[in-house]
Parts: sequence; structure tokens; C-alpha cells
Amino acid sequence: MTEPAPILPLADLAPLLPPRGVLLGLDLGTKTIGVAGSDPDRRLATVIETIQRVKFGSDAARLLALADERKAVAFILGLPLNMDGSEGPRAQATRAFARNFARLSGRPIGLWDERLSTAAVERALIGADVSRAKRAAVIDQHAAAFILDGALNFLNHRTARNEAARPEGEA
Repeated sequence: MTEPAPILPLADLAPLLPPRGVLLGLDLGTKTIGVAGSDPDRRLATVIETIQRVKFGSDAARLLALADERKAVAFILGLPLNMDGSEGPRAQATRAFARNFARLSGRPIGLWDERLSTAAVERALIGADVSRAKRAAVIDQHAAAFILDGALNFLNHRTARNEAARPEGEA
């Protein structure tokens, strides 16, 4: 049996990621999984789809197919922390999903704090005058894009800080 891929907070996973490559962002819900993807340069997060959850095996198979199609190098999984930063039942369920999925995916999983992501997306969709029915159909994939966008911003700022800290003339 192969060693499961690492599951780490994104700050700890960042140095292990290749400098380029698509990342898939996941918003894990009890009934659906929102999926978003980045470009290979990790500048832009775009919505991909919402997977209706059936059972772990078929959910994982769809995620792996999307990752293979896009040649994704890692997953960014939203971790639903409580407002005080503690982990409740939803965060524990997300970690359990990550452990099981890491055994199958062979790709690292970065955990990213997703507090208020769905609420922020809901407000943005309401502001864009999206109907309630349409919001329900797309909220999870937009939440995944929101999560992935936050992670991409973190990674890009981290890279910029590291490059600025290098002594002149060092590559």
C-alpha cells in the first residue's frame, strides 16, 4: 500500500508544492462538494462544478477525474473552523474526508480556513441579483473558488516575500 499524500495547513504545505501547477479548491458540504480550479501559474481561481454527494467512492472518483483532466498537482480543502478558531464536528468530518481521500489521490492536500466563505459568496451573489434557485445551484462551487482564491493570494504573497528577501544576485 502506498503512503498517503500529505495533509497539512497550507502554510506548511507551500514549500512542498512545485512552483507551477493547477490546484483544485474544494468546499466540502454534507450534500455537495464545490470544486474550483486554478490556472497553472496560480493567478486565477475559477468555478468548475458542484458534485452531488452520493458515497465516498463515487465522490472521490469524480474529484480524481477532474484532477487528472486538469493535471492538478494538489488540492486545497476548505477547513470549516468555528469562529473562535476551534474545530467542531464539521471540521472533524472534513479532516476524516481528507485522510481517506489522501490515500486515493496521491496528491497533497492543503487545509485552508474557510470561515465565512459561504456567507461572503452568498452576499456577492445576492448583490449580483442572482435568483435564490440559481444561488442554490452554484453557491458551493463559488465558495470553492473563494477558498481557492484566498489560498492563491496567500501563496503568491508568500512567494513575493521570499523573492524580496533574497540577497541581490542570488537566484
